[in-house]
Amino acid sequence: MPSATGTVIAATPVLTPSSVSSVPAESEDTNKAEDVEPQNTLTQRFTEAEWKALKEFRASLSAILTEAFPGDETAKEKPVTMWGVKIDPANPKDAKISVVLMKFLRARNLSTTEAREMFVNTLRWRKSFNIEAALEEKFPEDIFGQLAHVYGHDKEGRPVVYNLYGANKDLKAVFGDVQRFIRLCRWRVALMERSTELLDFNEIDQAIQIHDYEGVSLTSRDANSKAAAAEATNIFQSHYPELLYKKFFINVPTILNWIFWVFKPVISANTLAKMSVVGTGTHAINKALIPFIDAKELPERYGGEAKAF
Repeated sequence: MPSATGTVIAATPVLTPSSVSSVPAESEDTNKAEDVEPQNTLTQRFTEAEWKALKEFRASLSAILTEAFPGDETAKEKPVTMWGVKIDPANPKDAKISVVLMKFLRARNLSTTEAREMFVNTLRWRKSFNIEAALEEKFPEDIFGQLAHVYGHDKEGRPVVYNLYGANKDLKAVFGDVQRFIRLCRWRVALMERSTELLDFNEIDQAIQIHDYEGVSLTSRDANSKAAAAEATNIFQSHYPELLYKKFFINVPTILNWIFWVFKPVISANTLAKMSVVGTGTHAINKALIPFIDAKELPERYGGEAKAF
């Protein structure tokens, strides 16, 4: 159409429903539903970088299970249970599953390749160790009964595990030979599994450990006890990542305290931040533990009010 000045002005096209390209509403709703991540208190704390790594890690879950169990043709579609959480490759978008997988990612600084290797090794180890059988085993109460206790919770609901290394003076009964060594490792793993079962992975996913060295000296630690401690440390670092909130070493003899500080430079900052070495005496121990554990939950032997063990 010509204007008053003679310039031709193009007519504005009329948009009709058929001329507008759009995504059907139903398709949009479906895509949004697929993008929604099931959330709980713990997953809501994930960072953007953690979510990115998790989605990449989770996408390869079937392949990971196939790698972990190469002799099982159904492994890629078969659910596995770890720490009371069912990990189903067919339905991996689950808040608890996200929390469990994130532990392997955080342990390997969000490297999906390294987290995958750790996860595969853990799945293989759990099968070869036969975790279910270890939980069913009966361990001699007179030997192991006083060595450890899972008692109470900290102020935020985390379970507290007490390890009393000097509770059994008969070291030969505990560490005496290869069979006893194997039995000790299985007892220790069963204890770890039972304490882990107390985590709901919705709000609580870590525990506090208290290692009591009362009655322990350098001369009381023979080669077998040192080997057992090394094996337990290797198992927990390799197959139970990021399950520890805080670890206290209490009633530590002066010489052992000195050894700890000597090795301090080689301990990672993340691990070191979770560790606290406390001397002897009820006052010092109570002062260290009370900020984390309420007096009503803390055993009397450590200056609390609980009539525990």
